[in-house]
Order: sequence, then C-alpha cells, then structure tokens
Amino acid sequence: MSKSGLKNLKMKSVDMTDQNIEKIADLFPGVITEIEDEDGNLKKGIDFDLLKQELSADFIEGREERYDFTWVGKRQAIIEANRPINKTLRPCMEESKDWENTENIYIEGDNLDALKLLQESYLNSLKMIYIDPPYNTGKDFIYNDRFVMDSDEYDEETCAYDEAGNRMFKNSKDRGRYHSDWCSMLYPRLKLAHNLLRDDGVIFVSIDDHEVHNLRKIMDEIFGEENFVANIVWQRAFSPVNLKKKFSESHDYIICYCKEAEIFTVLGLKRTETSSGRYSNYDSDPRGPWTSTDLSVGPVNRANVYPIKTPSGRIISPPEGRCWVLSKERFNQKLLDKRIWFGKNGDNTPRLKTFLMEVKSRITPMTFWVREDTGDSQEATRELKLIFDGKLIIDYPKPTRLLKRLGEIISQNDDIILDFFSGSATTAHAVMKLNSEDGGNRKFIMVQLPEACDEKSDAYKAGFKNIAEIGKERIRRAGEQIKNEIEAENKQATLDGEPKKVPDIGFRLLKVDDTNMKDVYYSAGEYSQETIEGLVDNVKEDRKDIDLLYQIILDWGLPLNHRHEIEEIDGFTIHIVDNDSLVACFESNIPESVMRKIAEKKPLRAVFRDGSFRDSPGKLNIEGIFKTIAPDTKLRVI
Repeated sequence: MSKSGLKNLKMKSVDMTDQNIEKIADLFPGVITEIEDEDGNLKKGIDFDLLKQELSADFIEGREERYDFTWVGKRQAIIEANRPINKTLRPCMEESKDWENTENIYIEGDNLDALKLLQESYLNSLKMIYIDPPYNTGKDFIYNDRFVMDSDEYDEETCAYDEAGNRMFKNSKDRGRYHSDWCSMLYPRLKLAHNLLRDDGVIFVSIDDHEVHNLRKIMDEIFGEENFVANIVWQRAFSPVNLKKKFSESHDYIICYCKEAEIFTVLGLKRTETSSGRYSNYDSDPRGPWTSTDLSVGPVNRANVYPIKTPSGRIISPPEGRCWVLSKERFNQKLLDKRIWFGKNGDNTPRLKTFLMEVKSRITPMTFWVREDTGDSQEATRELKLIFDGKLIIDYPKPTRLLKRLGEIISQNDDIILDFFSGSATTAHAVMKLNSEDGGNRKFIMVQLPEACDEKSDAYKAGFKNIAEIGKERIRRAGEQIKNEIEAENKQATLDGEPKKVPDIGFRLLKVDDTNMKDVYYSAGEYSQETIEGLVDNVKEDRKDIDLLYQIILDWGLPLNHRHEIEEIDGFTIHIVDNDSLVACFESNIPESVMRKIAEKKPLRAVFRDGSFRDSPGKLNIEGIFKTIAPDTKLRVI
C-alpha cells in the first residue's frame, strides 16, 4: 500500500493456493498460522499437524493401500494449476472484428496461461466448455509446461514453436513418460476449467481410444465420479480403412461431466419432422398422431400379472417372467380413455398410446450419435475447404453440426461457451450458426496457441503462419457467410414475416503476453523506498493505455466483453467500462478539476497510474475528493 493510503492493484493472475488456504480457514480457522514468504514477509499458512488432528478419523498417512490414480509428475501438475503468473491479455483491435459491439472473445496464447488469467473474470460463469485436446496417438505435439521435463530432456526433443518461441514437444510412444506427460499436460487445464463452470455447467471432451481410460480417471478426480453424465460415441467415419491390420476405427468419444449433478439438466434435442415421423393415427383418434409402447415389462411384479381380454375375445397374459406395466385399475382407466391399442385387427398384444400433442418439444439425446445427425470427418473437411477456397488448411477438423448439437442440448439465450483447444474454431462457427437459427445470444471464448504451421503445408502456402491465424480467419469468413444467408432469406420473406436477426459474428482478439508492469512492481522488497519513489513510472515503455485497461479489467474480475467507451474531460482521456462500472485515466499530472469531474460520475471503481499524481500530498488530496463526492467508489492505483 502506498504512503497515501491508496491501494495498488496486484496486476497478476489469481493465486489458487491462497484461495485454497482461505477455504480451509473458513472450515478450520484454528489451523491457520503465519509463515514467512521468500522475501521475509508474513503471510497465512496452514499448520498441517493441527489439520491432521481435525481430520484424524479420516486422515491416511504413509503408503497404506487405497484407491488412487497417479502418474509421474502429478504432484507438479497440481502445483502448476495453482501457481500464479505475471502475465496479461493485450488487446489487438486491428485484428478483431466489430470490437466495439461484439461480446465474443478470441485469446491467442498458451491455454494454461489464458485459463489462469480468466479465473476471476469468469469464475462460475460458463454454461458449457468443449475441448478437442491432442489424442496422444504418438504423433501429437503437446504443450511443454515447465514441469513436464528437465532442461536436458527438453533440448533433446523434437519441438514445434509458437510465434513467441514457446515450445511444444512430440510425445512419441517410445517415451518412458508417454502417458504421464499427457496427463500432466491436461490435468491443470481441466482443474482450472472446473472453476469456470457454472454450478449447472457441463464440459465435453473429445477423445479416442488412446487416452479415454486416463481421461475418465482425471475427470473423476477433478469433477467427481458422481458428476459423470455420459460417454457419447460419435460415428466420425463411415467407410472402412482396408489397410488396417485389425479393426478400422470408425468412432471417437465425447466424455461429458457436469459441475453439480443435482442441478444439472439437459435441454434435449429439438423435435424435428424426422423424430415426429414415427407418430401416426391408424384409428383416426381425435387427439391426433400417436405412437405406442409394449405394456409388458420385467422383472415380474405379481400384483401386475392378470389376464387381458382383447376386442376379438382372445385372453392374453404377460410373457413368462414379465408383468404388465400398469396395475389392473390403471389399465381399465386407460382402456376407457381409448389409450390401449390392440392392433388393426383388435387381436394383438396390448400397447399403450402416447400422443404427439402430449410429448415434450425436445427429446432426450442418446449416447450413440450417427453421422446422419452430426456430420463426420469427411463433412468437416468439405466444410473447411468451402470456407477456405478449396484448400485443406488443417487436419482432422470437427464438423460444425457436431458442435452445434452439443450447444443445442445444453445452452440457450445468453450462455457463454468456452473452447480452449479451439484449433480451426469450429466451436465459434457452431455458436454463431446456432444463434442464427434460434435467435439466441450465446457468447464464445476461444483460446488457441499460435502453433506454427509446417512450411510445406497448404495452410502455410495459403498465407497462414500459425493455427491461431486460421481460427480467426474462419470466424471472419463463417460469420460473413451466416450474415449473407440471413440477408438473402430476409429478402425472400413475405411482408408479414418477421426478419431474422444477424447474430453477433465479431470477436475481440486478446493476446497472452508478459505483464504491463516493470519487475519492480512485483519485487519491491528488493529495492529501497527511496529507489521506488525515484522511479518515473512502473509501466513498461511499450505498453498503451488500452493494455493497462484490460489488465485492470482482469485484475478486478470484470468480463472482457464489457462495453468500452473513451471520453475526453478538459483534454484528458478517460476510459469508461460498462457504464461507469470502471473509470480509468492513465495520463500524468491530472488536475484537481478533472479528478472532481471523474468523481462526479460516481463510478463503482476508479483507477489511475502512480504517475497521475504530482506527489504524495496530491494522492491524499484525490482520496479526499472521492471520499466527499463519491464515497462508495473503490479507488486504486497501478
């Protein structure tokens, strides 16, 4: 805290370890103690001996036998998920689309960093997460987090690079830690993703046979075995590969977990003409089309075993080991209501009618998804070629129909959908398409590492240096395609018809980068107070006001898609976020008159640079102004 009393924003990602300590403190305040950090400052810590006493009935010590799932590097993976980072998201308006109005976000950078930076702004906020991570087939490049290997191993690997020089490594099957490295890569990302889901949220993860067993165990641990929802089998191919020596795999899996099983619900699939086609009206029932189900069930319930007389006079009993689903009393009620069908000749085994007018507008999805309903790999390839002028610019894309179906059964209205292995941005395309069809306002957040494209690839020859460039361009092109389709439909609509609305087809691009603040901002203990006060500024020279603004937005836990306006007050630039939710001014030597006008807006939050004040008395004066004019404003400096 500065001498004036104004608090500094921390300007770094949330420390998950500190949050976990606070949770333990709420449960067991007596186990909290004070310890010294590496700079000699006191901070909260846990007395684990006292915690063991609190949990003495259940605490397991040593290597007693237990049900456990572990691998080489798991402990480091857990630490990595909790470790804070001094990074930020820098806005890139020139590569964005419709920056001022869009509510969609595209983040370019390592998804582990991105997930850490999103922790406060999107905590418990996302309805749906979908990811299509590396399947670990032995040929995949996977993220090289700092705990995965030591420097000697690191230099020996075959590596791929992103534009910032970050490496990924090829996880070949002959590696001793083939499965462990993959688990260590995925674990912290899923752990951070869990925090972002709403209590009624759900996550879908695409995978194949190589790691489905380990994925299930990781997700059981992070999300809870009781929150497993389904293992969807998706038919991704329809013709056999005859070169395969054993079986030609034609399916992938989509593993589904929810955050809280007790409140999680599935919207279901919209009933279509095809799904309603099995309803007919053989007997001209005035209640309309109907279908029927067998009245016999098993195992046997003796109370529901009784003879039924058909209209033709035949006596029918349930098959051996089965009984009727209805009691005799309920059967007679249904019979009087003409809900029992004995077939056209009146002599068949009785069936119970269900009318189309009585069923839900949505149907419960099954766990086997065929290509006719979702598309397949070939359709995904054709779709991408159509968008990119006949060029195959990325391998193994997912079809938009598949992602659209996931969104349809889970999300609606203003829900936020995240994909942090976004690749060619199929998920973003599906969100825009779904919104165009049902009028929803779902928002997407895509995250993609700028992994370099092979110079021999069609993508590189087409001008795309990395995968993130492909994803951004797909959103631009797919969005325009959707817009053109809607405008064409509206031209053909009748005068009485309601024109369809073009959904949000833009995105704000933000790139993961090092913090905007100089090192002294985080390492003040290494400097004397005189040295600190002598510094002209604590912001890096190459950073702009908008860079600072978005790091502040992250630090204060505000959504990244809030409306941002710029206003001038007596020649000084003022940034206003979400109608005075946050007001910031980063100029130097702001006069008292301008400070008063900012205070008169009575924002919820106000932020200034340290260099905005001439001296410490100036800071005290500003505090006095806000206490008088806007006492409820939270005032901070960077």
